[in-house]
Amino acid sequence: MKFSTETSKKTHMLKYVSLVVLTVQNALLGLSMRYARTRDGDMFLSSTAVVMSEIVKLITCLIIVYVETGGIVQLLEAIDKQIIQQPMDTLKVCVPSFVYVIQNNLLYVSASHLDAATYQVTYQLKILTTAMFAVLILKKELLKTQWISLVMLVGGVVLVQLAQSSGSSHVHSGPEQNRLIGFMAALSACVLSGFAGIFFEKMLKGSDITVWMRNVQLSVCSIPFALLSCFVYDGDIISKQGFFFGYDKFVYYLVLLQAGGGLIVAVVVKFADNILKGFATSLAIVISCVASIYIFSFHLTAQFTLGAAFVIGSIFLYGHTPKKNTAPTSTHRV
Repeated sequence: MKFSTETSKKTHMLKYVSLVVLTVQNALLGLSMRYARTRDGDMFLSSTAVVMSEIVKLITCLIIVYVETGGIVQLLEAIDKQIIQQPMDTLKVCVPSFVYVIQNNLLYVSASHLDAATYQVTYQLKILTTAMFAVLILKKELLKTQWISLVMLVGGVVLVQLAQSSGSSHVHSGPEQNRLIGFMAALSACVLSGFAGIFFEKMLKGSDITVWMRNVQLSVCSIPFALLSCFVYDGDIISKQGFFFGYDKFVYYLVLLQAGGGLIVAVVVKFADNILKGFATSLAIVISCVASIYIFSFHLTAQFTLGAAFVIGSIFLYGHTPKKNTAPTSTHRV
């Protein structure tokens, strides 16, 4: 009885640790990406940051698989059995790998043109796209409350975008700001996130390969695509200035934060139910809005506040259902 009580307390504590970790990571990533793209000094190449993030993910997942399998020999055997000897399966992984690379590059574009608060709210449209692809690909059935929540979500994002387009724009250093480009980049990233997440989930359910080994596959496939995008879009700059042009301690921190985000979610998601994850996301939006006021001189309007409230409400409404009846709002991508 005592053991059961201690286990319950530990699980309860882990839920709140999960809440804090998810909230901090969600808020920090949006704010950090925005700051990195608008501060003074040499601008780092976002395409190279995506490559570095994938490399960090690969190394991290290899270490986890190494620990799980029990040694370097077992690790190499697992890679040979589950990746090298299954070329068709690995080839299928190339689809979400390619999509994730494009998505991550688009997120940097969005962060360059949208303030952190607007970016954070707009990116929640990935809930809508994930639900749509879950219905189309996985044949999921959504409840009436979930359909209502998706309508609320769209309405909230529209209000936020209209509030920002009609409001005064603060002048930042860095590249010229274009809200339309930022919104289209965020919207495209949401569509890609939804498709890749559901495609990846279907692969996970259709095989006995562990989540970590799947993520090794993803990173192995993603790195060549990410490198190709580097030299296609930024080849001239890389040849003249170098791969790490514009990098400093903050950029390395951003790379680690982006790479670790998915890993954190994958670890804590089993301790957090849908309500808790929704609360973490909603709290991150609030933190981003408040921090943006002081860091980026963001002007909070009544219309933006109403739109953000709609989005936050939709997150809670969508997640407030039994797990067996919900379309996923997050994936196991690390």
